[in-house]
Amino acid sequence: MIFLPAIFSAKTRTLCLIIVRKSPDPFNTFREIITSHLFSWTKLVISLKIAHSEQRVVQHAFTISTIPGIWGGKGQGKSFQTELIFQALGVEPVIMSAGELESERAGEPGRLIRERYRTASQVVQNQGKMSCLMINDIDAGLGRFGNTQMTVNNQIVVGTLMNLSDNPTRVSVGQDWRESDVTNRIPVIVTGNDLSTIYAPLIRDGRMDKFYWQPIREDILNIVHRMYEKDGISRDEVEKIVDTFPNQALDFYGALRSRTYDKSILKWIDDIGGVENFGSKFLKRRKDQNLPVFIPPEQTADALLESGYSLLKEQQLIMETKLSKEYMKNIED
Repeated sequence: MIFLPAIFSAKTRTLCLIIVRKSPDPFNTFREIITSHLFSWTKLVISLKIAHSEQRVVQHAFTISTIPGIWGGKGQGKSFQTELIFQALGVEPVIMSAGELESERAGEPGRLIRERYRTASQVVQNQGKMSCLMINDIDAGLGRFGNTQMTVNNQIVVGTLMNLSDNPTRVSVGQDWRESDVTNRIPVIVTGNDLSTIYAPLIRDGRMDKFYWQPIREDILNIVHRMYEKDGISRDEVEKIVDTFPNQALDFYGALRSRTYDKSILKWIDDIGGVENFGSKFLKRRKDQNLPVFIPPEQTADALLESGYSLLKEQQLIMETKLSKEYMKNIED
């Protein structure tokens, strides 16, 4: 099952979630649904495109919380697909990472969230574009793992997000209180791997709607096929690749292309004189000399399979070696 989340209203708590079953082009389907319906400013529209004997669109509208939380396994394309939908809808998102949720200064991350929220509001007001605040990998910044401790900044960030959910139009960054200072309501989207590690009142029903993202085999085939469609890789070849490397995240199949490019680039560097002469070829060339030309490799199923086996060996080596046991002899299994 594929869902494609996207914000289409920057003034209200509005999210659109498309669930596409066996659709060869979920992005076109998403665009069609978005452009063919009028959306309420105060409601969430969830459109379900169901492939039965005939395709039909079922719409449900109901009020939702300010913060949609998209969670699931690592490398499954949560952030990537969300950003693709932003591009398709012309949304200008303000994006934060988990690394910005901590600082050596107490209160700085909470203030930064409020400033980014107001920045997204200014995008709506000044540029006339839809906008939202997106925080990637929120559990990496706010989650509690084992014996990790809560910091003052963690508490302030949690309190800030809870306040944004409860009072989305009153967002202060320290200036004097003004009754007329009303901020456009901006959706806040968060992604993460395990939302159970986050402070429970933040993710309670009413503040956060949780969407679990776990693609099934058919979804993975569709996504990977679209990924390699321009390279001329057929669906049968994609199916062979996915079946050869089952139980892998979507980023694994994307890394296959990167590995084939890495090999081609290394061979190209050797062909133009090796790494020893690489700098002189590019930085110390004469004005009348042309730059060496790199020809992108042709993607084939055999080359992708070869890259897949290489990546698989790397995964197995890390899992089997566990050098930390050599460094800390008293570590427990």
